[in-house]
Amino acid sequence: MIRMLGLFAMLLCTSACVSVLPSQFVAGDFDGSKPMLCTVIAASECIAGEGCQAVTPEEINLPRFLWINVEKKTIQSTKSAEDARVSRIEGVKRFDSKLILQGAEDGREGVRDGFGWSLAVMEDTGQVVLTASGDRFAVVAFGTCTLY
Repeated sequence: MIRMLGLFAMLLCTSACVSVLPSQFVAGDFDGSKPMLCTVIAASECIAGEGCQAVTPEEINLPRFLWINVEKKTIQSTKSAEDARVSRIEGVKRFDSKLILQGAEDGREGVRDGFGWSLAVMEDTGQVVLTASGDRFAVVAFGTCTLY
């Protein structure tokens, strides 16, 4: 009986200690240490002066699937690099149990279509929010990730 109480006290203490650790020490699987496949589920496009409307990823040329490898600092449209559209991850931050990835795309040469983007992955659930903004437009997309 005393052993059981000692074991219970030790488990309770361990549990209490873990619950007060900063979130960076109790991160989930989606902390960037493993490659992820993210699926875009819903998207909205906002144009200055026109408001926002729901769109499909295909309507705004956003890949439905995003293969993310934080270690290689790449996000690409297919797993195979040969035929993929690839974006470089320029910034990586972790805080509040979120993995934040950031970058920028120049777009087509001679066209003012470049934009900056930010992608937030909830480390415990794999839920993702992608935002992109450029010249008088913004896109917000929601999705979910799985490890691969």
